Amino acid sequence: MKVNPSSCLCPVLLCLCFLERGYEASHYGQTKVISRNQTKVISRNHNTTHNQTKDGETEVHHRPKRGWIWNQFFVLEEHIGSDAQYVGKLHSNSDKGDGSVRYILSGEGAGTIFIINEVTGDIHATKSLDREKKSHYVLHAQAINRNTNKPLEPESEFIIKVQDINDNAPKFPEGPFVTSVPEMSEIGTSVFQVTATDADDPTYGNSARVVYSVLYGQPYFSVDPKTGIIRTALAEMDREAREHYSVVIQAKDMAGQVGGLSGSTTVNITLTDINDNPPKFPQKNYQVFVPESSQVGKPVGKIKATDEDIGINAEIKYSILNPEGAAMFSISTDKDTREGMITLRKPLNYEKKKQYSLHISAENTHLDPRLSYLGSFKDDATLKITVGDVDEPPVFSMDYYIMEVYENTKVGSEVGAVTARDPDSKNSPVRYFIERREDKDVYFDIESISGVIRTTQLLDREEMPWHNITVMATEEDNPSLQSHVPITVQVLDVNDNPPKINSDEEIIICESTRAGQVIQTITAVDKDDFANGKGFSFSFPGGIPANPNFTIKDNEDSTASIIARRRRFHRLTQELYEVPVVVWDDGEPVLSSTGTLTLTVCSCQRGTRLKICQGEAFLSSAGLSTGALIAILLCVLILLGRLISVFAQ
Repeated sequence: MKVNPSSCLCPVLLCLCFLERGYEASHYGQTKVISRNQTKVISRNHNTTHNQTKDGETEVHHRPKRGWIWNQFFVLEEHIGSDAQYVGKLHSNSDKGDGSVRYILSGEGAGTIFIINEVTGDIHATKSLDREKKSHYVLHAQAINRNTNKPLEPESEFIIKVQDINDNAPKFPEGPFVTSVPEMSEIGTSVFQVTATDADDPTYGNSARVVYSVLYGQPYFSVDPKTGIIRTALAEMDREAREHYSVVIQAKDMAGQVGGLSGSTTVNITLTDINDNPPKFPQKNYQVFVPESSQVGKPVGKIKATDEDIGINAEIKYSILNPEGAAMFSISTDKDTREGMITLRKPLNYEKKKQYSLHISAENTHLDPRLSYLGSFKDDATLKITVGDVDEPPVFSMDYYIMEVYENTKVGSEVGAVTARDPDSKNSPVRYFIERREDKDVYFDIESISGVIRTTQLLDREEMPWHNITVMATEEDNPSLQSHVPITVQVLDVNDNPPKINSDEEIIICESTRAGQVIQTITAVDKDDFANGKGFSFSFPGGIPANPNFTIKDNEDSTASIIARRRRFHRLTQELYEVPVVVWDDGEPVLSSTGTLTLTVCSCQRGTRLKICQGEAFLSSAGLSTGALIAILLCVLILLGRLISVFAQ
């Protein structure tokens, strides 16, 4: 029987096609399974394919299970051996060991840090690694058929973890430290907490497990080995005995075991002050000498209590306890030196009292109630003040004098007198002088023995109503001792100035003025004091004919009215009127004077309350006077006359 080759070839090709498709389906239908701490298997599940045949029967195909097989990979850091460090093996269950599988490695460090044996799948690390710089590497593995160069497994990701060793000592990155704790704190009082850092892996072994201890600073302080909290370990630590402590704290890894690495830091601890010491006077009795000439309000002595505390705990308030001492003296605290400054409140007088005794207390201003069991935080002392006798200058009977004298009083008249005495027991005679100033005239003199002040020239109240002088008193036995007193002399007024008409304003008479109309209200001025010139009277001078144009009315209120006696005035007829007026005051004696009023006639504007001359406004705007205007008008009339005569011819 003859067989057709083409009929045999088709079934073979069809079979190969089914096999290839089945292989690809099983290859890409693979499921990856990863477990960190045990053998890893990445496999394909059994796939079952149901194919329908021509006869209607179902054909079932079972595919074999394949997958990656490897252990979790670790590499020890800081490897110092000469050979490459073995990491682990990649293996696919498709590998039959006949060398047909080629393993390929890619990802972080592939080919540089990590190399793979393409045949066996063994991985080695060629360099020493530092976990603190990089703790793990992510790589990818492939298994390829060496003959067909096709993948036997899909590319899979895996991790190589760098395993920690204890190669980093604990550190205190922010040290050294400075802190404080109150003195006399109870044992176990928390002072400060230190924290060390360790770069090793805290999840692996004890490489980063730190234990704290005190290297230097015992028995005063202790540290909690786990938390690093520093506490007081000794009771009643006194700042006044010792204030500063340097405590060295060690941090050791490996839970403090032998072979662990360690680091240390310094904690500088200062005991802060509490008010546990009262103020004390170094002695109980003090003495001070104070001259009787000391000024009131000025310090005359000082006293000081000591306090071993500092800051506000050493602030002291001083007090004078006995009333007699407190009446004459006061005491305050100097903020810088904390001394009690004693100040004089009243003048001292040796002749009256020669000694004072002050009972002074010193007390803290900021008390701590917790320390009340220590007793009172104050102390007392006695200060005796001896008053020194001083030859004092004379003392005037008054602090200042005010004297009066009438103006125009004859030269040598008495103005007043001053008195002063020597306050000392010897009662030395006193001499008086007036202090002279070169830039002022001398109006007064004083009798050196009696202290009587007299005028040296006539005084004019209107020129100078007040005079200020200074009298000096000295002791006859000791002229260097001087005292001074101010004296004010008031010059009293006499009626020596007549009143005068106040004629500063211009008086205008309108041409349209009617008879009986008030033209102007006038007033007067007087240089004398108001008491000698408070009222004025007005009239026309007597002994002359009555004025036909004007009359005057005394308003009896220190003013007078000028009234028109006739109807209408004409500027061209008479432009100016001069009216004499007499004014009297009501002083003692009565004085009078005569003044002349000048009244100007003009044509006033209508419709305004103010008297404004129309002609003056025109002339002022043109810049011409009245005489110039008349001359111009005359020239115009002459020219008109000549023109008329020319035309008449």
